Amino acid sequence: QVQLVESGGGLVQPGGSLRLSCEASGFTLDYYAIGWFRQAPGKEREGVSCISTKGDSTYYADSVKGRFTISRDNAKNTVYLQMNSLKLEDTAVYYCATHEFCTIVGGGVNFYGTHSWGKGTLVTVSS
Repeated sequence: QVQLVESGGGLVQPGGSLRLSCEASGFTLDYYAIGWFRQAPGKEREGVSCISTKGDSTYYADSVKGRFTISRDNAKNTVYLQMNSLKLEDTAVYYCATHEFCTIVGGGVNFYGTHSWGKGTLVTVSS
């Protein structure tokens, strides 16, 4: 079965850190750029970050730049999102997805050729 599974979400205080994982099963992530998205209650989905197939290019939305780091371990078929200095406004369900490629346009990340989505993991930042 082809699927993406996110994990690592949870409850954290402002200023804290979490590391999210996106693991693929049934296919290899090697051929895809991987993006992270989030959707807060009542808000539109936001593209947060993207990493190229080989991991040599990374892209971040202005809202997370300098605080989040995306990485990948193709041997483990997994992509990570390290989130530091978390803010209340980072509270959302975080999703990963596979893409053909990504680019930066203005302060946002553009994703092209989206294929598969995970079901998400909830991140709650609260004191």
